[in-house]
Amino acid sequence: MLNDPLVQELLNNVVKDEENLKIVECLLNGTDKDEEIAEKTGIKLNIVRKVLYKLYDAGLASYKRSKDPETQWFTYSWEFDSDEVSSQIESNSKNMIKSLEKLLEYEKNNMFFVCPENHSRFDFDEAAEKGFLCPECGDEVKFEDNHKLIEKIKEEIESCKETYDLVKSNNAK
Repeated sequence: MLNDPLVQELLNNVVKDEENLKIVECLLNGTDKDEEIAEKTGIKLNIVRKVLYKLYDAGLASYKRSKDPETQWFTYSWEFDSDEVSSQIESNSKNMIKSLEKLLEYEKNNMFFVCPENHSRFDFDEAAEKGFLCPECGDEVKFEDNHKLIEKIKEEIESCKETYDLVKSNNAK
């Protein structure tokens, strides 16, 4: 699971440091106590706990709290939620597709003008409001052929759809 680039990307966004993926690996291998995880990984206990709570906040881990009858201290048993990882990747892919489709429509349905010095880019209405002049340098803005950008966005959408289909088919298994 941790070899999947999509899983790595999601987890890196949560744990913020690739080194902390060892914590997830321990959870996946059945180690469920924070002290044991710290011992096995060599990561400081307070960092292990921070990462576990970040995973919890992201909905990727859960815990059970129990009280030690001798010491009266609470012990936390952690569990990683692999199904939620897949669900979040699927949801993120779906949102990315929607966002890119919206951007694609905007690019297709508008004419754009750019400053020759690349200070700014405007759609037709914005460019007209500014008298077809760049507000930063005063140069006349030029028509931009956004055909290549449209093609790039289409490729991105296809790539995201492939990812989405792959994740969705894996979730169905």
